[in-house]
Amino acid sequence: MNIYETDAAVSQYLLFHYGAPEERDPFQMLPNVAAFPSLCVQELPERGSLPANARALDLGCAVGRSTFELTRLCAEVIGLDSSAAFIRAAQALKETGIHPYTRMDEGALRTSLIARVPEQLDRTRVSFRVGDAMNVPADLGSFDLVVMANLIDRLPDPARCLQQLPALVRRGGQVVITSPCTWLEEFTPRDKWLGGFERNGRAFTTLDALKEILGRDFEFRFEQDVPFLIWEHRRKFQHSVAQASVWLRR
Repeated sequence: MNIYETDAAVSQYLLFHYGAPEERDPFQMLPNVAAFPSLCVQELPERGSLPANARALDLGCAVGRSTFELTRLCAEVIGLDSSAAFIRAAQALKETGIHPYTRMDEGALRTSLIARVPEQLDRTRVSFRVGDAMNVPADLGSFDLVVMANLIDRLPDPARCLQQLPALVRRGGQVVITSPCTWLEEFTPRDKWLGGFERNGRAFTTLDALKEILGRDFEFRFEQDVPFLIWEHRRKFQHSVAQASVWLRR
């Protein structure tokens, strides 16, 4: 069974995307750090180069927080994810602004919570769609900004996904990619890993691969470390640091 189609995964990601600091980080392990999806939008795109009527694609949007956050920068935003369960939750948030869920605390103990889209974000400018990040539908058109947050190391063929970007991104447009570079064979066959191995006698990293694949069509702008915390239960968390990179379409 696809783990991203389960109620447990939907609840975990609703907390990750929308939980208040005290709900997702009660031990204050990452004090003063915003929710990861909003942090990616607040800190990474180069705002000054986006046109007034910019279009954005949130590729691998999960339950949609970064999709909504992108309305701060763009006139139209599309969120695409392969999980129908994630998209149903995101669509419910678009329609009503809220979505109830339960947080797993200990054993059979649960806490009832409500995910809320910040009131200042214009939900009418957002649309969601189930789709394959390695085969982005052509009818979506082109974009001034594409965000790929913690997506590439969960794809069967991440290079295939990246090779679509020149056609998806308008001249002068941007791509924001984040990844904790957690390459696992349960998600990506080893011969499709972008990095995390030796090549020609030296360490070859995910960023090396991104520069190789994107370098002809995109200018590498900068990289940044972005920490995040995913709740498993009250006393167990995934603490990771995503490597973010920003690219400008030549």
